[in-house]
Amino acid sequence: MKRSLLCILSSIMVFSLVVAPVSLTKGKADFDRMKDLVGAWEGKTSEGKTIRISYQLVSGGTTVMETIDMDEHKGGMMTAYHLDGEKLMMTHYCSMGNQPRMKVTNSDSKSITFTFVDGTNMTKDDAHMHKLVITWKDANNITEQWTMRANGKDESHSLFELKKIS
Repeated sequence: MKRSLLCILSSIMVFSLVVAPVSLTKGKADFDRMKDLVGAWEGKTSEGKTIRISYQLVSGGTTVMETIDMDEHKGGMMTAYHLDGEKLMMTHYCSMGNQPRMKVTNSDSKSITFTFVDGTNMTKDDAHMHKLVITWKDANNITEQWTMRANGKDESHSLFELKKIS
């Protein structure tokens, strides 16, 4: 009986040592992918408007700060990407005056999907950015698809086609 219990406890310990680093590595890999975006990007929105996005490392390299400038949003919106334990998170400081927070719900070699967790200056039914999918076409071309939600329903999608300019 003692031997069986010892075997089970040993198996649990080995399993936890193997599984824990894998999930930490996945979150770090997602964050490293975001760090690869550092620089200036330019492109068009799905509405045909010019958009400029810059990414920079801030806070001692622990956060990727995205600044979005469009014709109607001079001065930009900002999004901060950072690790929260083993998950990549983001907070979007929107021109609507709210701050939705999202976490990675899916990622692979081509894309990272962020989905709404909560937000400040809003209720869950207020219009807010609810989802973001960043897709890498190659090292110098990406898309960002933002999903706006209000009253529990997806209202609109905006697609940004971006090319790295520096």
